[in-house]
Amino acid sequence: MILEIAQIDVKSGMEAEFEAGVANAAPLFKRAKGCISMELQRSIEKPSRYRLFVQWQTLENHTVDFRGSEDFQEWRKLVGHCFEHPPEVEHTQQTVKGF
Repeated sequence: MILEIAQIDVKSGMEAEFEAGVANAAPLFKRAKGCISMELQRSIEKPSRYRLFVQWQTLENHTVDFRGSEDFQEWRKLVGHCFEHPPEVEHTQQTVKGF
């Protein structure tokens, strides 16, 4: 399993619109090939900063299948105008689970 972590800084005052856009985009992720789950979290210290966590079966499910899809274009239409700058995205794999 691969965890995509996207740090997204949103333009000030657009937080509610961004959150609504992410909620509306949930079905796009749900039907994406290899997508296991999607969750958005908001920073307490920096309320215009979000982290989007998406679990994928494989890296390619995100980087090839989803990013090459029409659903990715729709995702960007729903939320892209809220971005302060392009999201910072990285992928991780679990190495140790405490409990």
